[in-house]
Amino acid sequence: MDRSPLQAPVLIEQTGDTLTFTLNRPDAGNEVSGAMFDAMSAALRSEAVEPRARVLRLRANGDVFCTGRERAGRDAVSIRAEVARLIELKRLLRNTSLISLAQVHGDAFGFGFGLAILCDFTLVASSARLGFPEMRAGLPPAAIMAYLGRYALPKTVFPMVLFGDAITPELAMQAGLITRVCEPASLHAEADALAERVLSLDEAGARQCKAFFLAAQESSVEHNFRNATDMLTVNALRLMQGR
Repeated sequence: MDRSPLQAPVLIEQTGDTLTFTLNRPDAGNEVSGAMFDAMSAALRSEAVEPRARVLRLRANGDVFCTGRERAGRDAVSIRAEVARLIELKRLLRNTSLISLAQVHGDAFGFGFGLAILCDFTLVASSARLGFPEMRAGLPPAAIMAYLGRYALPKTVFPMVLFGDAITPELAMQAGLITRVCEPASLHAEADALAERVLSLDEAGARQCKAFFLAAQESSVEHNFRNATDMLTVNALRLMQGR
């Protein structure tokens, strides 16, 4: 029997210019399963080919945000395929032209915390616990460490991944891993207000701003200056023509 939309492990909905992913496995700590990886990746690929939204909101049902991911692989081939799938979702999320916003109302561990960090904005309830507990089982969280140093100073975040201790949202914000700590009762309203602020921006300008910001992190300053000349020229002309 097919699942009804509300029974799906991840709810994918679009309202106006906002695309929303809602993790929907509260009884399993919202661990991301293979089906959830596939559904979210497919939606982001579709958006890359034919943009229909401007904002992506990532949130969850239940008491926690996300306690990690399912590990179903039992041999080298299946484990490698599993890891490739999770890295592909992270790559798509980081590179999407959508301005992404994670609304973390509860605990976020491992893959769940890593996914929230990749969003352009990460709003976290003050009551949530965050962390990378993988090393407590002897597993270095390589897929998270691949980008963690781009968001925070290595001396700050290396102990987090090495020891796996849970941290407070305040410490995560000091480290540069999240955007804002919110009172639990106001988290949803603050996320709504931030999404509306993004939607009030010039659409083409916002997409290009994000694209350039990401590209600049991968390139030399001199290369970025050359690209900036092109981008500023093109957008100045675009805005003049729109007057």
